[in-house]
Amino acid sequence: TVFNSLNHDMTVTEFKFIWYMEYSHRMWGRIVGLAYILPAAYFWRKGWLSSRMKVCVLALCGLVCFQGLLGWYMVKSGLEEKPDSYDIPRVSQYRLAAHLGSALVLYSASLWTGLSLLLPQHKLPETRQLLRLRQCAHCTTALIFLTALSGAFVAGLDAGLVYNSFPKMGERWIPDDLLALSPVLRNIFENPTTVQFDHRILGITSVTAVIALYLFSRKIPLPHRTRMAVTSLLVVACMQ
Repeated sequence: TVFNSLNHDMTVTEFKFIWYMEYSHRMWGRIVGLAYILPAAYFWRKGWLSSRMKVCVLALCGLVCFQGLLGWYMVKSGLEEKPDSYDIPRVSQYRLAAHLGSALVLYSASLWTGLSLLLPQHKLPETRQLLRLRQCAHCTTALIFLTALSGAFVAGLDAGLVYNSFPKMGERWIPDDLLALSPVLRNIFENPTTVQFDHRILGITSVTAVIALYLFSRKIPLPHRTRMAVTSLLVVACMQ
């Protein structure tokens, strides 16, 4: 039905491009899964893992499997025909955000585990400034994670197509249809205008938080590795 109403003029070459994009993504995901599970099973069998690392390995492998399951669940939502809708078929923005969020958690956990094994932990005096810096870093991390999740809602709703001007949205700072849906809470997740507006605000706030974190870190004596990490964060945030 979707093909006849929307894509009846699609050529075989155009279909193959979409098919290979999806196929490559699935195969890459399976390769990543094997890159986790096979070495983990080998190291476990050899007895090279401590009790703590066994817990980490099980958690990471579980996350890999969960990520694949979420991917299937997400794609399934895009294949369901909706008799009351004639719009372009798309996956659920909620499932897309869950899929992206779990990928970010998996990547962050993998990076954290790897760096913990490769690099010795710095023994720094627990000063008030250092504690505040750590708290600011955690808050900034949460803010960046939330911004990335909001990007999934933008993609799932094609909200990036609603307004293409910046910093204003069209001719206004705050669009008229920002709260067009009822109840109001639905707008945050289902109104393309609100979703794009929230993503813009979160992006600006994230960059501001990273800059503030960098400036605050300059006032504290930190190891070279930590200072390089904060500086790299600032550079990547500005590039993004």
